Amino acid sequence: MGSRAAARTPRVRLTPAAEEMVRRLTRQHGPVMFHQSGGCCDGSAPMCYPRGEFRVGAADVLLGRVAGDTPFWMSADQYRYWQHTFLTVDLVAGRGGGFSLEAPEGVRFLLRSRLLTEDELEHVTAEPPLPTGADVPG
Repeated sequence: MGSRAAARTPRVRLTPAAEEMVRRLTRQHGPVMFHQSGGCCDGSAPMCYPRGEFRVGAADVLLGRVAGDTPFWMSADQYRYWQHTFLTVDLVAGRGGGFSLEAPEGVRFLLRSRLLTEDELEHVTAEPPLPTGADVPG
């Protein structure tokens, strides 16, 4: 099987409510993924899609995996702004303006952020670059 890759500094997590919604959406739709683009619709709201139904760009950055094996992607442009932050995906009441899977449930995912600590930033800087859409097979 080969050696295990060194664990990366965590960059994203889900609140318990968001994690439960991801589990629910996975039961309904199969494996899902997140993508944070910063487009016109709910720029602070990561979109949740059935895995494979959203094409990740070659420059998109894989911040990590949440709720087990759910990938969390971010567009390269957004990553340039958010690279020094730790992100928490929360679940709040109300419909967002996008096509995310949770919208029909009357809730939406929302990003909350904090700056990385000096220790976290030191670790992140020493790690290899995060994988991109060019590195991860679709």
